[in-house]
Amino acid sequence: MNAGEQFCSNQHCPKRSLKKQGNITIHDRVRQRYRCKVCGKTFSERTGTVFEGLRKPAGLVLIVVTLLPWGCPIQAIVAAFALDERTIANWRDRAGQHCEKVHNSLVVQQRVDLQHVQLDEIRAKGVGKVIWLAMGIMVPTRLWLGGVVSPTRDRALADRLLNLVRGCAKTTGKVLVCVDGWTGGRLILKP
Repeated sequence: MNAGEQFCSNQHCPKRSLKKQGNITIHDRVRQRYRCKVCGKTFSERTGTVFEGLRKPAGLVLIVVTLLPWGCPIQAIVAAFALDERTIANWRDRAGQHCEKVHNSLVVQQRVDLQHVQLDEIRAKGVGKVIWLAMGIMVPTRLWLGGVVSPTRDRALADRLLNLVRGCAKTTGKVLVCVDGWTGGRLILKP
């Protein structure tokens, strides 16, 4: 346990999110808990992470969550690690929600200087259905700005994507929008 590498996650603490300030001490070595000397709150090493509240080793959770997007069947994970399907689904959902929070705090809230953005959509087929994923990236840095999903490829999908991109922008000055011939993509941006 290294108290110098931890930071207070209490939203009301003046030393919140600051590392190496000397305010974090070890509270309980057995349960691996820390204490902030400024606000008095205790927390674990996993507080604020996808592993918070889980009793399984972080390495196992990380392996399972890594296997899923690569197409590993859930039944194979169940057999290999002796886990329940509901546990795997819970970990998948927790990881997705945590990634969304991190993306919102690092990209959407930071108000990036977009410069050049590329928007496109992908048609994905599932069992008995088609889903459209529209996404945007900042071209010079390849920064993923986000994506929206819809069962239809229409103006509403394009509007939702542009609103998401606008939310990432530092300013809403002049923007050049080019389309690939899709009539639903001919949009009017309002500042």
